[in-house]
Amino acid sequence: MSTETTPQGTVAEGFESVREEFAAVAAAEGADYAAQLVAHVGGQRVVDLWVGPDFTSSSLTGVFSSTKGAAHLVVALLVQDGVLELDQKVSHYWPEFGVAGKQDITLRELLAHRSGVIGADTGFSLEELADDRVIAARLAAQRPYWRPGTAFGYQALVIGALTGEVVRRATGRTLQEIFEARVRAPYDLDFYLGLPEEQEDRFRTTLPMLPTPEQQAQLEAGASGPDSLTGVAYNQNHPEAVELWELPNNRVVRAKGPASVGGVASARGLAGMYAAAISEVDGRAPLLKPDTAAEFAQVHSIGYDVVARAHKAFGLGFVALGDTYPVLGQGAFGHSGAAGSQAFADPRSGLAYGYNRRRFAFPGGAAPENARLIRAVHAAAVA
Repeated sequence: MSTETTPQGTVAEGFESVREEFAAVAAAEGADYAAQLVAHVGGQRVVDLWVGPDFTSSSLTGVFSSTKGAAHLVVALLVQDGVLELDQKVSHYWPEFGVAGKQDITLRELLAHRSGVIGADTGFSLEELADDRVIAARLAAQRPYWRPGTAFGYQALVIGALTGEVVRRATGRTLQEIFEARVRAPYDLDFYLGLPEEQEDRFRTTLPMLPTPEQQAQLEAGASGPDSLTGVAYNQNHPEAVELWELPNNRVVRAKGPASVGGVASARGLAGMYAAAISEVDGRAPLLKPDTAAEFAQVHSIGYDVVARAHKAFGLGFVALGDTYPVLGQGAFGHSGAAGSQAFADPRSGLAYGYNRRRFAFPGGAAPENARLIRAVHAAAVA
C-alpha cells in the first residue's frame, strides 16, 4: 500500500481500531480516495487521520450541507441568549416574509423544514445562490409549496438564507459574522462561512461522482423533473443550473459562504465545532447548555420527506442523527454534506465527529462509509 493510500495521523490509546477501519475504507475506495476523519471525546481530540493524494490534515473542501450545522449553532446560541424565540412568528422579525400564506410560520417550523419554502418558482443563478441576502429577498414573496405545517421537506439550498435573515433582522449582524465572532475565531476552527483569500491555497476542489453503470442507472431511474418539489429544492428549475458538486469550486460561493451549502472546512473544523458545542474545550464552557442542545436535537419532523422522497428525521436546523445511526444516543445532532461529509455531537457519549472527503460519494449525502466509521469511533469512545 502506497503512502497515498495509507492513513496518516494519530489516534489515542484505545482508538487503534478506528485507524484500522479507516485504512480498510481507504483500501476499498481506491487510489484517488482523499478524506479526513477526526473525533473528540469530552473535548479532547482522540482521532486525527487523513489519507489521499494532495490531501493533508489542513486541506479544506466545500462541505455543502454540513454548513447548516454551523448556521444553526448560531441560531441555537441566539435562542439560548433570549434574542430569538422559537415559537415566535418569522414575520415578527422579518415583516416582508409574512405574505402569500407565510404569515403564521414560526421560527420553530422553519427550522424543522415544515415551512414549504424550499425554493423559487424560477430558480436561482449561481451568483444568487452564493448570496443569502438575495435568496431571502426573493423568497420573501414566494408562496410555500405546501401548506405550512402539513408536511416537511428538506430546504436544501435556502434554509440558511431564511434563518440567516431572521438573525440579521434580530441582531443587525449576519449569521456569518456571528459565527466568525462567537465560534470560528475563538476556537481557531478550520470551518469558514466565507473563505478568506489568504486561505485559498489550502482549498481542494470537489471532484465529481464517478458512478458505476449500475449506479448511473439508479440515478436516472430516480431522477426528478425540474419543476417537482425535489427539482425546485435543488434548483434544477433554473435554466442555467450548475451541478451541485460544482458549487464550492466557484470562488464567489467560497467567498460569501452561503449558510445552507457554502461552508469550507476540514474534518478538524467539523469535529472541533461540535466538540465546542457540547464539551469544555481549552477551559471554555460548552457553547450550548444541555437544555438548548436537547431542544435543538429533539425530533420535530420524522417520516416521509416530500423533497427527499425518503424517510428523514430532523431536529431544529440539525438532523437527528440517532435515527440515521442507531448506535448513537438519543439527542445526537449534526448534519451531513452532499459530497459525503458527516459531522455531529453525541452528548450522551461526549463524542464529536467530523468526516470529510474530496470526491462526491454515491448517491450523495453522508457517504456510506460513515456508518462503519461511526460504529468504530463510538465503540472506542464508550469502551
